[in-house]
Amino acid sequence: MRFLFKTAYEQDIRLAKHGGHLFWYGSLMLILLAAPWWAGEYVLSQLHFICIYSIVGFGLMLLTGFTGQISLGHAAFLAVGAYTEALMQAAGVPFVVSIVCAALFAGAVGVIVGLPALRLKGIYLAIATIAFNVIVEEIITRWHDLTGGNEGRHVKPVDLFGWKLESDAEFYYLCLALTVICCIACANLLRSPTGRAFVAIRDSEISASCMGVNLAWYKTLSFTLSAALTGIGGALYAHKLAFISPEQFTLLASIELITIVIIGGIGFLHGAVLGSAFVIVLPQLISIAKDWLPSGTAPSGLQAVVFGVILVLFIIFEPLGLYGRWLKLRTYFELFPFYRKGMFRRQKSYMKSERLR
Repeated sequence: MRFLFKTAYEQDIRLAKHGGHLFWYGSLMLILLAAPWWAGEYVLSQLHFICIYSIVGFGLMLLTGFTGQISLGHAAFLAVGAYTEALMQAAGVPFVVSIVCAALFAGAVGVIVGLPALRLKGIYLAIATIAFNVIVEEIITRWHDLTGGNEGRHVKPVDLFGWKLESDAEFYYLCLALTVICCIACANLLRSPTGRAFVAIRDSEISASCMGVNLAWYKTLSFTLSAALTGIGGALYAHKLAFISPEQFTLLASIELITIVIIGGIGFLHGAVLGSAFVIVLPQLISIAKDWLPSGTAPSGLQAVVFGVILVLFIIFEPLGLYGRWLKLRTYFELFPFYRKGMFRRQKSYMKSERLR
């Protein structure tokens, strides 16, 4: 097992804690950079979606995983980013400006949602975000002059300073670069006082308030940052599909997004990437499994059933998700034969003052 002996403050704030981090993350980055050479067209297309969903997962992880605010309406923020990008591109705005506008506009909508939700928590907050998703979906459908309604809108390839990213490899590098930037930004944010305030709110709002954390400000900020990241993902999503319509941003899409953080691992940035990969790869595995079944025996709703069963199993048997399972396996082999079964059980050493209500 690795023990770190820190002799300087710079060691504590460094993203890569030791040489092993540099080696493994560097190797992963080299593999991803070489993906256009070793991956086929179909695999590269799936990597596009994994990068896009990872950015959305980072935003949802900030809100749900680190601040403890449930959202079942994040597909609405995805729609805001996608339609903002489509409208900006139609107006001739450069991509660098349009994607920033998509993030800012989605963040502004996040403020509008976050402020009324300050007095809500738990199931009531979830219901409020569901209502928000339905409202945005109806606005997109009814406002035909702006959004195109059910006929949708076409989106052209990205035009980056006069260079059109028409090939899959070019668009992949754009998605990968934005994913890495968003990941590093979130990692630095969570190590700052703002990130620690988010975690304090998640653990106990009353305890955080007693320590001087402004609940209203940080909850609204969490909604804003989460919506902004989702808006960036929505802009890339629009370019990837080249066509957007209201049917792509329904409540089912929001549920699919929340499963990213649940299956990947709530409270871990790695979980957003692992959950995104799982959500993208699982339908392909189910399609392969259908080919092995006798013709006519595969039910039409097999994918939804398998997805639901896997989600329930994760919630019951592995609440920490895929990344939590990896941590347990790694620790088991590092500490063998001295591994304790309950060592990952969350220790609630703070006072649960909510019980006084």
